[in-house]
Amino acid sequence: MRLKDLAEHLGLSQTTVSRALNGYPEVNETTRLRVAETAARLGYRPNASALRLATGRAGAIGLVLRGADELGPHMSEFMGGMSGRMSAEEIDILLITVDTLQDEMAAYQRLAASQKVDAIVLQSPTLNDVRAELLLDLKIPFVLHGRTNIGRPVAWMDIDNTGAVERATSHLLDLGHRRIALLNGIKGRTFAEHREIGYLAALSARGVAFDPALMSNSVFTDEAAFRLAQAMLELRPRPTAFLAGSMMTALGTFRAIRQAGLLLGRDVSMIAHDDVFPYLNADNMYPSMSTTRSSIRQAGIRIAELLLQILGGKPVDQIHELWPVELVLRESSGPAPQS
Repeated sequence: MRLKDLAEHLGLSQTTVSRALNGYPEVNETTRLRVAETAARLGYRPNASALRLATGRAGAIGLVLRGADELGPHMSEFMGGMSGRMSAEEIDILLITVDTLQDEMAAYQRLAASQKVDAIVLQSPTLNDVRAELLLDLKIPFVLHGRTNIGRPVAWMDIDNTGAVERATSHLLDLGHRRIALLNGIKGRTFAEHREIGYLAALSARGVAFDPALMSNSVFTDEAAFRLAQAMLELRPRPTAFLAGSMMTALGTFRAIRQAGLLLGRDVSMIAHDDVFPYLNADNMYPSMSTTRSSIRQAGIRIAELLLQILGGKPVDQIHELWPVELVLRESSGPAPQS
């Protein structure tokens, strides 16, 4: 089917149909939906090359990652969700890796000058993210995977990190734990700061003083978690429970618990954040792992959809999504041991 045929079927001009399919804001939402539904029903797909010539778009979105730490299993899952959704729209993903913040800022300057991408996904934002400021100044559309507090309208999608950790900490307190260790993400990242807020809020609500020795910030790797948990278990009194920032962190913590001759779920409890990796199932661990759960692959799919909405003309101040996080209790979280 040609564009002309689709336009005649709808009783609209070819220009209106083309603009509706390409997300131009001057086409009202009712017409846009009618055109999209009819095109899908009749199997019409625009030629990608012709579409890019007609719209002036690059047909690609950009993602800049800093350092090898961001190329781990979390990013693999996120990219899997995002690329699957974008490929359905014949939109490519341009991936750039850099070493420093300065290199990352320079990469955005190059992307703006070259016009190789139509929009950016901004990962791992900080509380006052200078990258978001730069992208606004460069007038490159973007969606934050997370949040920032720069005081300017930005599009974002995030999970409720504060609420998730507050609930998990409160549950451990209900079980009698008072020495609860937090293995958190990198200091300054918004998600890590929000998780710390939830942790401290839960302790404060019960009148439990926090111990800085039980709070750590690191990359989410098995080895980093092993060394941090190992050092904490040597404290006296030692922690009786851990909040692990990821399933990779949980694996390292579990190794440290076993090496110390302790049993998970009896001597030491743990609740981990589960990004729902297909190859690391919390139900299949022994003992099964209590988790706060939110699929990072689904987040990738949704970020892609939000980018498409922005490219379709939706104002960024209308794109704010905060996803709830599920607390799933299994065998790894038990009552505090009696001293």
